[in-house]
Amino acid sequence: MNKLDDYEGPILEIDKLSISFFTRLREIPAVMDFSVAVQPGEAVGLVGESGCGKSTVALGVMQDLGKNGRVVGGTIKFKGRDLAEMSAEELRDIRGNEIAMIYQEPMASLNPAMRIGKQLMEVPMIHEGVSEEEAYQRALEVVTDVKLPDPERMLKSYPHQLSGGQQQRIVIAMALMSKPALLILDEPTTALDVTVEAAVVELVKDLGKKYGTSMLFISHNLGLVLETCDRLCVMYSGEAVERGSIKDVFDEMQHPYTQALFRSIPLPGADKNSRPLVAIPGNFPLPHERPNGCNFGPRCDYFEAGRCDAGDIQMFDVPGNDRHATRCLRFQEIDWHAPITLADTKEKGEIGDVVLKMDNLKKYYEVAANALFGGGDKKVVKANETLSFEARESETLAIVGESGCGKSTFAKVLMGLETATEGQILLDNRNIEDIPIEARDAKTVGEIQMVFQNPFDTLNPSMSVGRQIMRALEIFGIGDNDRERKQRMLELLDLVKLPRAFAERMPRQLSGGQKQRVGIARAFAGGARIVVADEPVSALDVSVQAAVTDLLMEIQRKEKTTLLFISHDLSIVRYLSDRVMVMYLGHVVELGTTEQVFAPPYHPYTEALLSAVPIADTSVKKKHIVLEGDIPSAMNPPSGCPFQTRCKWKSEVPDNLCETEVPPVRMLEGAHQLKCHLSDEKLAQMEPVIKIAAE
Repeated sequence: MNKLDDYEGPILEIDKLSISFFTRLREIPAVMDFSVAVQPGEAVGLVGESGCGKSTVALGVMQDLGKNGRVVGGTIKFKGRDLAEMSAEELRDIRGNEIAMIYQEPMASLNPAMRIGKQLMEVPMIHEGVSEEEAYQRALEVVTDVKLPDPERMLKSYPHQLSGGQQQRIVIAMALMSKPALLILDEPTTALDVTVEAAVVELVKDLGKKYGTSMLFISHNLGLVLETCDRLCVMYSGEAVERGSIKDVFDEMQHPYTQALFRSIPLPGADKNSRPLVAIPGNFPLPHERPNGCNFGPRCDYFEAGRCDAGDIQMFDVPGNDRHATRCLRFQEIDWHAPITLADTKEKGEIGDVVLKMDNLKKYYEVAANALFGGGDKKVVKANETLSFEARESETLAIVGESGCGKSTFAKVLMGLETATEGQILLDNRNIEDIPIEARDAKTVGEIQMVFQNPFDTLNPSMSVGRQIMRALEIFGIGDNDRERKQRMLELLDLVKLPRAFAERMPRQLSGGQKQRVGIARAFAGGARIVVADEPVSALDVSVQAAVTDLLMEIQRKEKTTLLFISHDLSIVRYLSDRVMVMYLGHVVELGTTEQVFAPPYHPYTEALLSAVPIADTSVKKKHIVLEGDIPSAMNPPSGCPFQTRCKWKSEVPDNLCETEVPPVRMLEGAHQLKCHLSDEKLAQMEPVIKIAAE
């Protein structure tokens, strides 16, 4: 056993840490003057946007900064011992044994050629020298602890045979195998669906209590940190700008950046017309271009020249609160409770005629049962089952569901990348379900455009921004010559609020949010009537998300576009959609206005989705519903109702109806559709999932 086990101080103590990366040209400071402590059994959240240095801190704790990274100041102590003074052997012993790390992408931590059981058993066999039998028993115990079905079968499986959520649970199990004192989680749920994320977060909390593990939880999602942590540290551009308990920081924030972050998240009550989000002006500074004084100064509402930019700013203690500190000179002069200068309220766009109509659309794929060798029987994957809806001019229709529910398949059929199996799609009363994209005329292609999730993959890296937009104009037959197209391209840059000088830039010179704007400009190049936005902001930082969603709304008002917004983030959906369609395993299980879908009665799946969304607001009380099990495969869907294998309400329906019959579509009040066997009496008993406590 470790001689430090009777150590009573903080498990992890980082004091005035500075980390730099060295290139041939210069030293790039990634983290400066950073301090945080994690007490035994405590979970501390590290929050900030990409590039602020959160992961660098984690790599510093793991002493894994690569060839170019170096700690240039301060100390990192684990159980009172300075990690920098330990030998390579001591570090090896601590890593994976006393300090374990869980990464964002579970497959990166698993060996694809080795059975799960063997990978788990290696940990205690290497670190503690236990026997194979004892290691197997321990592996069985942790796999049961992380709530995986049929643990013995799991141990015999290979990683590729598990879903993403199951893989992440195995990675958590692996981290817990040696009962570490400190667990570092680096965005552990970003790649997971929201109901799976809720189950994993619940699991991490329970296991933390069971094993008494201290946690450093790195995330950019404030709601998630509220649900998992006791304390939090907000980072901006390499520095800690605010530290304190969850309650102090959420309810009595004392740094302008923390305040600006909260204003750019769609909390309940935000509305795209009457209470639009307030995006943070300007851009994140690059590490070698940081301003003098306060790093947040150039974007801050309270900036005072000659004072905020005069010299380095220290952390100040906030009087009266529990270990609450802020890196702001003016925190005692600012009226933190002043009503926010609201962004301009917007006129609600008039919703016009039906532009798009889908009628009983089906999309089936035929795949070989033995996909690897193509032999054997054929299996049918029912990606979309009888989809029917209509979308109107100037309307935002959100399509919500988790991976595998068929939302992207439906987008592909609409775009002409796939053709429908059955049913019809009418664009301005013209049938387009059978016309593949290469057979569509330029006008139709220009009228239905798509904005993708990852802006990095959609731009040509070797072509300037202006050239890419002009090429789209050329394909859509817009403008008679290059001069006219250039003029239109500059107008499109104005439309997405990018400086005209960006026309000369290459994609690598743009940030993620700027690239997404170019993607939007290109989508509107052909005078798009319908824009399918497939998770367009999920790869972007919170403050950039607010600006990009606001931009989409503004263009929609101007151009009267129909926006089909595909997402699994219900907070954004509630903020910007007029109507919501909830999909599960190829079926539309609920369809109605945003008010109808966000208020009871719900489809049981919608109810679980609402409960799973983390909300960064301490006054919100949520009904707690954690779905058991994973989403079934579309290759092998359950009989009866697609949701019945995970539904809490199933026992309320007589005669096993849920297991034998697909529910019919029911019309509730005000054209609110529901696909569920529950009786009207049972639906009437449903309670709201999200309640906002009275002030």
